[in-house]
Amino acid sequence: MPLYIASLNSGSNGNCYYIGNDQEAVLVDAGISCREIEKRMKRLELEMEKVKAVFISHEHGDHITGVVALSRKYQLPVYITSATLTSSRLPLESSLAHSFLHEQPVSIGQLLVTPFRKAHDAADPHSFVVSSDGIHIGVLTDIGVCCAEVKKYFSKCQAVFLESNYCETMLENGRYPYHLKKRIRGGNGHLSNTEALDLFVRYRSRHLTHLILSHLSNNNNDADLVNRLFLEKAGDTNIVVASRYQESTIYKIDAVTSSAISLPAYTVEQFVPMQLSLF
Repeated sequence: MPLYIASLNSGSNGNCYYIGNDQEAVLVDAGISCREIEKRMKRLELEMEKVKAVFISHEHGDHITGVVALSRKYQLPVYITSATLTSSRLPLESSLAHSFLHEQPVSIGQLLVTPFRKAHDAADPHSFVVSSDGIHIGVLTDIGVCCAEVKKYFSKCQAVFLESNYCETMLENGRYPYHLKKRIRGGNGHLSNTEALDLFVRYRSRHLTHLILSHLSNNNNDADLVNRLFLEKAGDTNIVVASRYQESTIYKIDAVTSSAISLPAYTVEQFVPMQLSLF
C-alpha cells in the first residue's frame, strides 16, 4: 500500500506535514492555524477524518500554533514528550496528550511512527520517520547538526522532508545580529544548504525518490538557489522546494515507483501568522 505525503506549510511562519495511506494519516507538527490546515487539506482533497494523530517535534511556535484547536475540534491524540508539553504550556486535553520516547515506535493503524532525538535549541526535540509496508518517510527539520541518528534514518527513506534552512553567505552578510547568527549556525540551530546537500549526496538511499527541501529561511535563503544546488546532484531523485505560503501537491510514494498526483489549479491566499519565529 503506498503512502501519500504533502507539505501543508514549511518555514518559520509555520510547519505542518501530512503522511498517510488509504485508511489513516498523521500530521507532523501543526504550526499553522486549524482553519488553514483544513483549507489546505480540502484543496488537496485530503480527508481530515483520515488523520488519526498529530506528532509534535518541539515547542517552538511555528510547530505548535494550531495543535490545540485542531486536537479539540477533531478529538485528535497529540503525541508530545513530557518535557516538550511542559515547555510549550499547551492546554491540551489530558485524555488526548500522549507521550513518546526516543526510538520507540508508535503504531497508528498501519502506520508506524519512529521518533528520534535531534540537536535543536528546545526542551526535548525529535524528528520522525513514518513507515508502512516497507516504505519510510522522514521528517527531518530543525536540525542543528547531521548527527548519527539523522544519517541512519535518512539513509532508510524513500522520501524525506529535509531542512535546508540557510545559505551561509546570506546569513553572514545579512542583517541579523551576531548572537542570532551564532544561534542559527550553531550545533543546536538549523541546517545550512551545504550541510543538507552533503547529507543528501553521502547518505541517500538508492530508493530515495523524493527530497522535499523544507524550512527555508525567509531572510537567509533563496528557493531558486536551493533548487539549483540540489538538482545538480539529484540523479533520479525528484527535488521539491516546499513553500512557506502554500501547500505542495500530494506525492504518492511506494516501494518501487512514486509520482505526483495532478490536481486542479487553484488560487492560494498567503497565510500571514500572528507570531513569527526568529529563524
